[in-house]
Amino acid sequence: MRTALLCLLALIPIRATAQEVFELVESAPVETVLDHPDIRDAWQVWPQMIDGAKKTLDFAEFYASDDPDHPDSRLVPVIRAVERAAARGVKVRFLAEKIYQKTYPEILAGLAAKGVDVRIYDFGALGGGVLHAKYFLVDGREVYVGSQNFDWRSLAHIQELGARVIEPSVAHAFSDVFETDWTLADPAGTGDRRFRAKPGEDLFPAQVGDSPDAPRVTPVFSPEKWLPDGTLWDLPRLVQMIDQARSTVRVQLLTYKPSSRDGSYFDTLDAALRRAAHRGVKVQLLLADWSKSKGTIEGLQSLQVVPGIDVRLNTIPQWSGGFVPFARVGHAKYMIVDGRRAWIGTGNWEGDYFTASRNAGLIVESPAVGERLDRYFADAWGSPYAYEVDPCATYEPPRVAE
Repeated sequence: MRTALLCLLALIPIRATAQEVFELVESAPVETVLDHPDIRDAWQVWPQMIDGAKKTLDFAEFYASDDPDHPDSRLVPVIRAVERAAARGVKVRFLAEKIYQKTYPEILAGLAAKGVDVRIYDFGALGGGVLHAKYFLVDGREVYVGSQNFDWRSLAHIQELGARVIEPSVAHAFSDVFETDWTLADPAGTGDRRFRAKPGEDLFPAQVGDSPDAPRVTPVFSPEKWLPDGTLWDLPRLVQMIDQARSTVRVQLLTYKPSSRDGSYFDTLDAALRRAAHRGVKVQLLLADWSKSKGTIEGLQSLQVVPGIDVRLNTIPQWSGGFVPFARVGHAKYMIVDGRRAWIGTGNWEGDYFTASRNAGLIVESPAVGERLDRYFADAWGSPYAYEVDPCATYEPPRVAE
């Protein structure tokens, strides 16, 4: 009888826990105090996800870049995992933005030589911006999305945040966007093919996991014009989150400014933050010191004088091994509202990121995730690298490139 019962139990599928199907993933600059032992690093998570692929792997990336001077970089195991996947028969597709194709051609060419189907996407010809999203899909049921570019620096020298989600409905929404972009990137394609599933407002938020306190997740994207499902446009949902805030709004980004690249005014999020502060919500913004540049710092200084809004910059110290261009910076992009709802994404808060460029993210409804992100934010906010914006100061931009 006992043997028969054990055989019967062996046939019952074991469902993953909420912790296993939704996971925060970070990157912390080496030689800093920003690493969190309870949050795994992307350089650990990515190869594991890729090695688990059985049928398909789809990457949508701003660019792909490795360090020729350090052949043992943290990106190398990721590249090798992708190559192993292609070698064992997994269909691998890699979509990259055209603007960086000439700057970083090596990895794309290497992957193509290993059987990966690579397409270059001129998103500027469509939307006027770039493919700025950073995500990948495993077997159409698992997705990783976050601020990390497919870049060795993003895995070792930049503060980043993302999330791994195992939920078919969430992955399907990302797949719809990927298939749209993959087709539009094909010179021989239709040029305007869309893959519309059931509207997102009927599908989401999706519960990720079986426990009563499992996160409820909504995938979001931009720009609206080039989405297969316009109900998942991120901008109005972010505004709604801020407008519904009762106690706190905490935001970390690389850059923030109430304008677009052409100089036109973009006050959608700025006005929402000011409304929140006006009704008594505590608003905190943490930006990278790259925001010291002229045309960007002024918007932060304007917010700093608003009662209820506190703005800080962070400066990551340089690596002991020497200057690393386009690195040693806080690049994470997320928001926590009332410690219960969060957004984790790929775009900075400037007009073009929402209206002209492809970006992606997640809205997560979960007290547990919100509380953990509040502590993540507090660690950066209170770190030795953060300091208040002076509304009267004249700032000198940091060294970014060689």
